[in-house]
Amino acid sequence: MKRITIRELRLHWPATEAALELEGEILVTRDSRPVAKLVRITPPSTRRPRWTPAVHRRWIQKTFGDQVFSSIDEHLQLAREERQFR
Repeated sequence: MKRITIRELRLHWPATEAALELEGEILVTRDSRPVAKLVRITPPSTRRPRWTPAVHRRWIQKTFGDQVFSSIDEHLQLAREERQFR
């Protein structure tokens, strides 16, 4: 495991990051005593699928069946018409 000082970490971050790529772990020291360990994080291999209206509609249908929901658009339109603008 590679060791670096806090000062080297601050002054030479790009080189430290490159070393971290190779080493996987770096021990950070202050006054020759270990104070921290840098560990390379690997990004998750799978991403969540993006939200799509069609998938959402299928979920609503599966969850709530044929239950009819009133549209909120009508209520929003009425509320906007009632507002007084200065």
